[in-house]
Amino acid sequence: MNILSAKTLAGRVGAALVGVAAIALAGAASAETIRIGVSAGPHAQILDAVKPIAAKQGLDIKIIEFTDYVIPNAALASGEIEANSFQHQPYLDNQVQDRGLKLVSVGKTVVFPMGIYSKKVKNLSELSNGASVAVPNDPTNGGRALLLLQDQGLIKLSPEAGLKATPIDITENPKKLRIVELDAAQLPRSLGDVDAAAVNTNYAIESGLNPLTDAIARESAESPYTNVIAVREVDKDKPWVKQLVESYHSPEVKQFVTEKFKGAVVTGW
Repeated sequence: MNILSAKTLAGRVGAALVGVAAIALAGAASAETIRIGVSAGPHAQILDAVKPIAAKQGLDIKIIEFTDYVIPNAALASGEIEANSFQHQPYLDNQVQDRGLKLVSVGKTVVFPMGIYSKKVKNLSELSNGASVAVPNDPTNGGRALLLLQDQGLIKLSPEAGLKATPIDITENPKKLRIVELDAAQLPRSLGDVDAAAVNTNYAIESGLNPLTDAIARESAESPYTNVIAVREVDKDKPWVKQLVESYHSPEVKQFVTEKFKGAVVTGW
């Protein structure tokens, strides 16, 4: 067995270290950067948990936060971001139909059961005649809020209205409730001005409301409003899309959602 000189051994070790460094640099260089648009709050927090898992698959996720429900789809369609994770399927369908956007969903994410909140009553039965109830002013979330009011026995809607019900579809309104349509992000701040408001969970949490203890009524978790990851149609079959969805659907992310939100947000896959 030959004994290597210290000089030769040092040279070989040095060469090996250079090789390892080169491989590491090559791996870093091959990482694909994906910009994903989200609304602030739970969607951003969950994606933060996805990041390290996606990194193991060669995806470098950059989280871009938006403050409304319109811009993330426009940004995706124009190529400013590669994907978004903030909306449920009915909202995406409506945006695609109304705006002609070439976007598709590629994977389910989470469900945010909508809640009704109030600073003036502790039970919906306490709402007086002519009480004001605020709902989101976009077609799908507005319809969702009206369906929740119907489920609570406050109004009845035309069966033909479906998920896109609007105030004109109300066929029975025994308490003559005044439906006030506002931007979804503004609803938590409206609670001082209206008798009650139907608020999307992400905006409720962001404003400090606890959906489990503060809501006086909540949507069932078995709703059609599961959120999705959306991409441009031309990108849907790209390898990074599959890697992103697999990372999101990992056991680690499911555990994070369960432990972090304790039922206020539930996984939809």
